[in-house]
Amino acid sequence: MWVAAAVVAALAIAAAVYLNTSYAAGDEARAALASDAEVTVTVQEDGDTVFAPAAGSANGAGLIFYPGGKVAPEAYAPLMRACAERGFTCVLVRFPFNLAVFDVNAADGEEAAFPQVSRWYIGGHSLGGAMAASYAAGHAGDFRGLLLCGAYATEDLGDAGLAVTSVYGSDDGVLNRDAYEKNRGNIPQAVEDVIEGGCHSYFGDYGLQDGDGTPAISRDEQIARTADDLAQMDTV
Repeated sequence: MWVAAAVVAALAIAAAVYLNTSYAAGDEARAALASDAEVTVTVQEDGDTVFAPAAGSANGAGLIFYPGGKVAPEAYAPLMRACAERGFTCVLVRFPFNLAVFDVNAADGEEAAFPQVSRWYIGGHSLGGAMAASYAAGHAGDFRGLLLCGAYATEDLGDAGLAVTSVYGSDDGVLNRDAYEKNRGNIPQAVEDVIEGGCHSYFGDYGLQDGDGTPAISRDEQIARTADDLAQMDTV
């Protein structure tokens, strides 16, 4: 009984450490959280962060973005800022323990809060991308498209009427390529963009994730390319 109790206690401690440990946002990400003449950054009561383009540059489109698993959402501030600079109102979602699996429906209600946005996209990175795809599968009528960053869809979106862009780095060492290929059929309409020299971690600013490849381009280049992919999807 004592041995069993010790094992349970050890597992509980390990779980607590895991749930309360995440990749922290880097200096570039923290700097991107400051408002300026091009982008206004605000934090909502629920902890989500909004990146709003200047009134004259807003294009009427919005993006709800699910961060990767165990990554502080603030790490994606450079990507959200880049998308906002291209006219998108971006909502960066915060999850319990930084894991999207604890609140797959986090996008609920976000659209209603921004009546100035007439067309919406949803996206995410890694685990966040998979959960964003799952949410889109049940709410396809709410979105114009899906942006997957180093991620794949585990549910069939072939008949959802969504534009889909799947972008990942050629040197991504974290993305499960077997699972990616296995689930490719769930998004037959996807436009795929393989960023040569890109990696898994460079969609955000949180250092290099364990097991990732060595990038051959800068983080800024990968983020700009991804933001361009979103802008291109909005022109189709």
